[in-house]
Parts: sequence; structure tokens; C-alpha cells
Amino acid sequence: MIVIRIIFILCILIALVILLINNVLAKKNNNKPMKKLENHNFCILIPARDESNVIEDLLLSIKNQSYNIGMKNVYVIVEDPEDKTILICKKYGSNVVLRKDLTLRRKGYALNDAVEEILKSKKKYTAYFIFDADNILDKDFIKNMIPIFDQGYDIAAGYRNTKNGNDSVVAASSSLTFSLINTIFNNKKVKETRNITFSGTGFYIRGNIIEQLGGFIFHELTEDYEISMYATLNNYTTYYNEKSVFYDEQPTKYKDTINQRQRWIRGYFDVRKKYIKEIKKSIIKEDKNYGSKIDAIVGVIPYIFIITGCFIYLISLIINMFINKKVLELIIFMFLIYIVLQIITFILIIAEGNKINLSFKTKVKTLFYNPIFIISFIPCALKALIKKEVTWNKVKHGN
Repeated sequence: MIVIRIIFILCILIALVILLINNVLAKKNNNKPMKKLENHNFCILIPARDESNVIEDLLLSIKNQSYNIGMKNVYVIVEDPEDKTILICKKYGSNVVLRKDLTLRRKGYALNDAVEEILKSKKKYTAYFIFDADNILDKDFIKNMIPIFDQGYDIAAGYRNTKNGNDSVVAASSSLTFSLINTIFNNKKVKETRNITFSGTGFYIRGNIIEQLGGFIFHELTEDYEISMYATLNNYTTYYNEKSVFYDEQPTKYKDTINQRQRWIRGYFDVRKKYIKEIKKSIIKEDKNYGSKIDAIVGVIPYIFIITGCFIYLISLIINMFINKKVLELIIFMFLIYIVLQIITFILIIAEGNKINLSFKTKVKTLFYNPIFIISFIPCALKALIKKEVTWNKVKHGN
């Protein structure tokens, strides 16, 4: 047990050292935007395969924006010409883009079909906003994003709130996952001019970038994380804007979050495999985006050390329980892990304050459930990495 304890302590210490070094080096960043004077000619792209249950709420929220971009600049991407979504789009005057190659199943391919159609038509947009069909926009979403656009930021994301966080503790815990990414990490990155991590939708990409790329080239399982890494590699400026709020629907059933998180995790590692070598080659000390690239290279490595150390120690305690009938240390260790994760959950809830759409009752229940939800990321990761192929499985919205 002494050797196991030493390994456990070393894993924790290595993780803390990596986090400390990363935190110091990541501050060496000066990736600020140059002010770009462009007109506000925006469009919105919405992948919407069989989304007639929810698409109307999104289109209505777009139509009611305090800064109106015009429904003729909204492009909804569908797969089936018989999809009821099309009738709703016609009602609101938005464009419908029919998918070309249905063997290409990922969201990035759907977005690319729309972008290619726009580019072929010779239409020029200064920004492409991307939303999921189950989103609803706060009436000032576009208005509050314009000052960020005017400052010259290449890509910027809004604040992801929840539509249905009070429906179940699963949905609430899923919402807090994005709170960790955005409210805790992305807010800090913005202050240090580092590239943020994009999660889901609710963001824009400047039109000149789309035109240079000749389409939407991000086709991995997690196209949002691929955009994050591509932006880091190419020194694009990014921003997380809490003032631009949109509401997203979270899975209410645990089994749906399993499928979803397997895709996230597999996509995360696939993207890193694709970009990390290039980022390492591009990094120099004089690089204005030095901190972002160091941050990208480190990724989740310290957390893998923490999980590995805890897992080894936990297994040793379980073995010791069966051999020597000692249960107390195992119970104490598991209790400590739960308490640490509960403290993290409490910090997230406090950091969000009244911004997030969760009732006090839901917050209390989530405080006790979320540690279990966090721990369940481990079996999700194992499944995602062992599977030969992880596919995108549709979660039905508007139940």
C-alpha cells in the first residue's frame, strides 16, 4: 500500500505542477483583435434534421430580435424534402437548404452544404451565426454581439443558458458542464486574450474567414472543439460574450447523456490527434498567441493524471478490503472524492448566480447529484476510446 500511496501522491503532484506551469506560461499572450470596420450584414445557419418540434421557437426568437437581420438571411438545413420543418420555415420566410450527400452525417457537413450554396450565389456576409434548432435567442442576442464584432474579434460565442434545466437533475448537471467551460474557464481566457473553447453553438465566424476557407471545413465529431483548435493554430481572436444569451435544451435522460458525452470525448481526442502536432510546430516564444498554444497542448493531461492516481488508489483499497477486510479507508476515500466534486459543483452554482435558468430547488438537488454525473464521465471516456467508431446519435428535442 505504501507504493500505491506514493504513486497516488506523485500523480496528484505532477498534475498540480503541470497546472501551475500552464497557468504561468498561458499568461504570456497578447492576441488582441485589430478593429475591423465592416457593415453588419449577418446570416444565420441552423442544422435541423427533423426538428419540427422546436424550430418555430427559434425562428420566432430570431424574428423578434431587437437588431433584425431579416429572415431572408436565415438558412435552415434539412435532409428530407418531406420534413415538416420545411413548412415552418416557409411560414417565417427563411431559406431551406436540402442536404446533398446523406452519407456524410455530421453537423459540420450540413453546415458546409449551406455555406457552399451561399458562396455559389455570390452573397457576401460579414458574419455567419450558427445555432442548433432547439436553441432560443434572447431578444438582444445579436444586438449585444455587435460591439464584440466591431472590436474585430474573428469568432465569438454567447452565454449558453438552459431551456429545460429544471426538468431533471440530469439536464441541470449537463447545463453545469457548460458553466465549467464558459463561466469558469472561458471568462478567464478572455481576460488573458487567450483563445476560448467553443462548446455547441451560439457563436459567429467572420465572413472573410469562411470565404478564405471556401466553406465550412470543420467536420469532426466535435466541430466546435475543432474550431477552437483551428483558431488557436491560426491566431484568430476569440471572445466569450456573457451579454449575448441563448437558451439550449439539455438531455433529461441519463442514457442520452452517455451517448452525447461519448461523442464529445471521442471527438475531443480525434481533434487533438489532427491538430496538436501542427500547433507544436507553430509555437515560438515571440508568438502573440503563445499562451493559447501552450494551453491547447496541455489540454486535459493534468486531469488524466489526477484520475489515474485516484483510480489506482481506489483499486488498491478495494483489493485491500477483500484481502484484509478493511473497509473504512475505502469509504473515507470515496467520501472525500464526492465532497471535492460537491465543492466544485457549489462553486459553479455560486459563479452562475441568478444568470442560469435553474430554480433553487433544482440547484440543491443538483448539488448532490452532479458529483455522480461528473464521475460518470470516466466510463463514458473508456467506452468512447475503446469503441472502433463513435457515431452521432440524434437526441429528440421538444419532448
